[in-house]
Amino acid sequence: MSDRDALLFANEAFYRAFAGRDLKAMTELWSNEAPVACVHPGWPPIYGRDEVLKSWAAIIGNASQPQVQCHDARPFITGSGGFVICYEEVQGQYLLATNVFVRDGSAWRMVHHQSGPTSGKPAPTRPQLRVVN
Repeated sequence: MSDRDALLFANEAFYRAFAGRDLKAMTELWSNEAPVACVHPGWPPIYGRDEVLKSWAAIIGNASQPQVQCHDARPFITGSGGFVICYEEVQGQYLLATNVFVRDGSAWRMVHHQSGPTSGKPAPTRPQLRVVN
């Protein structure tokens, strides 16, 4: 798997943990080694792994929390770090998110997530070609 694909896979794992309300998977995604921070829409910044994971526990544990879907994820890699910029769809509205990762051994681990309002929308998805025999 290429570094680019591995970074996109880590980003997708983050949104799967979020959508699946899987706190164990969310916990495994965040770095144990590097400093971490998070900025949820409308919240003040959260610093430190323990505090960031408490915030995710509160969000995931909220039964009325709407579902979030990731669109138009674009990876960027520099050295041992990388980030993904993507749109988050929440109840038909879009937020813009930046997810920052570092290499932790052979895996990408999250060190920062920030999401907030945007006037933009994801690029339209291209229809997949279907081969008919």
